[in-house]
Amino acid sequence: MSNAHPPHDLHVPVLLDATLNLLNPQKGESYLDLTAGYGGHARAFIGRTSNETSATLVDRDDFAISQLAEFAEKGVRLLHTDFVSAARQLIEEGKRYDIVLIDLGVSSPQLDQGERGFSFTNSGPLDMRMDRRQELTAKQLVNNASKDELTRIIRQYGEESPADAKRIAEAIVQARPLETTEDLAALIKQTIRGYHRKVHPATRTFQALRIAVNRELEQVEAILPLLPQLLNKGGRVGVISFHSLEDRLVKQYFTEQRDAGFEAELQILTKKPIDGATDDVHNPRSRSAKLRAAVKI
Repeated sequence: MSNAHPPHDLHVPVLLDATLNLLNPQKGESYLDLTAGYGGHARAFIGRTSNETSATLVDRDDFAISQLAEFAEKGVRLLHTDFVSAARQLIEEGKRYDIVLIDLGVSSPQLDQGERGFSFTNSGPLDMRMDRRQELTAKQLVNNASKDELTRIIRQYGEESPADAKRIAEAIVQARPLETTEDLAALIKQTIRGYHRKVHPATRTFQALRIAVNRELEQVEAILPLLPQLLNKGGRVGVISFHSLEDRLVKQYFTEQRDAGFEAELQILTKKPIDGATDDVHNPRSRSAKLRAAVKI
C-alpha cells in the first residue's frame, strides 16, 4: 500500500467551521482528537491553539497513523488504538483536555482503497477492519455467521427491512463461500433487484457488516460516559455522527446529562444537532453528518 499523502480533498474535514465555532479553540489550550484520521480537524484546531505538546491524536487505523507523522514531528502525541482504549489510558494517566473531538465517520481513503474491503464500488477482499491487527473480518462474519445472526446484523445495523434482511441473509448462506466485496454486492443486487432505490441495494448490508466487524456502536456506548473525565472544567466536547444509530446514542447520553440536574457533568451546547446537509453543503461527505457538543460544568 502506498504511504503517499492522500489527495488534498480528503483532508477536507466534515463540519469544520461548525466545530471550530462551537468548540472555540483558544491559544494555549489542549486538544484531544479521538478519531484523528488524516488530521483535517487536528490541523485546524492545533493551528488555533498553537499548543502541539499538549495535543493528542488517536486512530486505530495504521494507514491514518502513518499520515499523522508530521504532527508527531512537532511534538503532538499519537496513539495507535481504538478511542475507548485511548480514553481509558489517558484517564488513568490523569490527562485532561480543553477540547475533545470525535468524528465517527469512516474516512474516504478507507472507502476508496479496494484492498480494505469497505466499498462495493472498489472490488477487494471482504475485510472491513479499521484496525488490521484485529482477527475478525467481514469475510469471517459473512461465511460463518448463522442465517439468524446475519439477519439480525443486517436488520439492526443496516436498518434494512425485516423481509429484505432475511432474504439477503438467506442468499448469503446459500452462496457461501463469498470472497470479495464485488461477489457480495452482486449477490445482494440480484437478491433485491426490481426494487427502486436511490442508493445501491448493498449499501445497508455493507454498513451493517462494517459496524459489526468494528463493534462501532459498542465503542460509542463505551466512550460517552468517559467524556467528562477527559475534560478540564469549561472544556468542550464535540461528537460528529453519520447515521441514526450513532446519533441516537449520543442524543440519549446528552439528554441524560441535560436532565440530571445537580448531578450533570456536562451542559449541552446544541439543542438540536448541527446538520451537515444544511451547514456544510459544499462537502459531499457532510451530507449525513450531525454534530452535537457540550461543555464540562
